[in-house]
Amino acid sequence: MKNTAHIAKRSEISKESQWDLSSLFKNTEEWEDAFSKVEPEIEKMVFYKSKLSESVNIFTDALEFFFYINRKFDKLFTYAHLKSDEDKRNQQNLGLWQRAIALKSKLSEYSSFLIPEIQAIDLKKIKYYLENEKLKKYGFFIKKIQRHKPFTLSEEIEEVLAVSEEIAYAPYQIFSQLDNADMKFGMIEDDKGESVELTHGNFITFLMSSKREIRKKAFFQYYEAYQNNKHCIATSLGTSIRKDYILSKVRKYSTTRDASLFEDNVPSDVYDNLICTVKENLEPLFKYYRFRKKVLDLDKLHFYDIYAPLVDDVKINIPYEDAVEICAKAVKPLGKEYSDKLTQGLLGGWVDRYENQGKKNGAYSSGCYDSFPYILINYKDNNINSLYTLMHEAGHSMHTYYSNKNQPYVYHDYTIFVAEVASTFNEMLLSSYLLEFYKDDPKMKAYIINREIDNIRATLFRQTMFAEFESITHKIAEENQPITLDVLTSLYSRLLLTYFGDTVVTDKPIMLECLRIPHFYSAYYVYKYATGISASIAIFKNVQQKGDKAKNTYLDFLSMGCSRYPLDELYAAGVDMKLKKPVKKAIEYFDNLVDNFIEIAKV
Repeated sequence: MKNTAHIAKRSEISKESQWDLSSLFKNTEEWEDAFSKVEPEIEKMVFYKSKLSESVNIFTDALEFFFYINRKFDKLFTYAHLKSDEDKRNQQNLGLWQRAIALKSKLSEYSSFLIPEIQAIDLKKIKYYLENEKLKKYGFFIKKIQRHKPFTLSEEIEEVLAVSEEIAYAPYQIFSQLDNADMKFGMIEDDKGESVELTHGNFITFLMSSKREIRKKAFFQYYEAYQNNKHCIATSLGTSIRKDYILSKVRKYSTTRDASLFEDNVPSDVYDNLICTVKENLEPLFKYYRFRKKVLDLDKLHFYDIYAPLVDDVKINIPYEDAVEICAKAVKPLGKEYSDKLTQGLLGGWVDRYENQGKKNGAYSSGCYDSFPYILINYKDNNINSLYTLMHEAGHSMHTYYSNKNQPYVYHDYTIFVAEVASTFNEMLLSSYLLEFYKDDPKMKAYIINREIDNIRATLFRQTMFAEFESITHKIAEENQPITLDVLTSLYSRLLLTYFGDTVVTDKPIMLECLRIPHFYSAYYVYKYATGISASIAIFKNVQQKGDKAKNTYLDFLSMGCSRYPLDELYAAGVDMKLKKPVKKAIEYFDNLVDNFIEIAKV
């Protein structure tokens, strides 16, 4: 009889391997108590309605109360979403999450007057207000509000939009519940002959198997679940895209992309330059795929072959505690405080480490101003991607640590645009450390370089393809054309042919990949991965070449929160993302890695 390995229940995961949410609330009862106090307190916002122009004192009190109540809400919201993600099937925790979303809608409703009223105040009076000592720290915040004036609606309409937030969130909620709680991928035999449950968490591990029949079976079996639910998910995604279009139209933006990029003050050229530059420089990627096909000795390279190891007999077994030690050593170029705090956090309650039944798939860093910068991960000892994922999310969490430490609440929450810089920078530190550690081991060096190549491939090239998919699907919505399953999969198939050329066989199930990407429910999110890794490569090279000065500049960047627009923050860190140069340099860096790998592999 074959051994069978099942995914552990939440109750079977040791407490030290779970995150410690006591920095938020000791238990659900304490959350309930806080919720019962915050919910009616939100209603006090109405005291300030129609009064902001009366005096500087009322204006100041309104802002102070607004941020006070938002800070209270952040704790409730963070706890609820983390508890829900522990097990998406847990109805009690799902209830907390749904109530938190409803509370968010209420907070938005009761504070919806704030921005229109601030925008209605005469600029001379605003300038006078900002001379007040208590208001000086809100200068940039108010400047951003004034900038949004052309796209802010009447108080009545803003209130309606605020109330409807919960409904607007529904497409993602439906997808998330289906993807994480209801969909099952069946059992599959692993390399050891054991029958294992196929999950989001171990799918890539199976695609990294040296046995092609296992890779192929995992690939087709995994996508069979999406095939069985394709109409439901396509409807959910299409509705989400339509929602983006409707909201942008209501606010009078020219396009959904303009609506998304406006918040960060990012010119559309940044988006277009990314897609254009990558598409004009796909040859290094094609070269890598051709070499991959050669190493694997295949007539045709299929999608289930693109994660297969190209370096034989490298056994990975890195327990979580060892992974933390490796990460701590890798970040030493950033100084003792950074390394010590990272170690303390990764071992001291920041991280929910292992997969359990119903747990949200993937990985993320999340927290608020008054909590740990938590990390959700589904760590696997036998998969080096888990080590890199831990390092990636630790980059986010350390970014949060420095921002919270150095910024007031109003500016602590850095934008997604700069977030991916910190995470991918950490991954490059890790690769640099491992290459030095294994400098006398050609096989391990080749393995690590291959891992670095695959990381950039997935983060720069793949995410750019996703970005183009997002741009086109939103244009379809703007033209009032239907967004059906056939439209989505046909478009995705065409993009696959562009970004893979004739180097990879586009197996039919891969058309459904567009249905399983959670970030598509956050409009124009994915391009930030590609711009982020381009910026981080530039900053990493600066730190390597210029030492302490560049290191301190980078730590200053991590400490900025959202106190400037993201492009300005990156410019202060030494990178101008308005130019094509950083993306071109990132592709050159990738190309050099491929050439280096080909030389080391000597095939």
